[in-house]
Amino acid sequence: MSLVTILLNLFLPPLAVFLKHGLGTAFVVSLVLTLIGWFPGVIHAFIVNQ
Repeated sequence: MSLVTILLNLFLPPLAVFLKHGLGTAFVVSLVLTLIGWFPGVIHAFIVNQ
């Protein structure tokens, strides 16, 4: 995982997921989790982008 990906996972989790997987269920889940709370979105982004 590159430094850019790590920073995007921390600050803009849905964008990090979108750049790796495109528009799909992973992006929608990441967006919803980030809207509910920042921390769940970050955890999801790190898991999906491994």
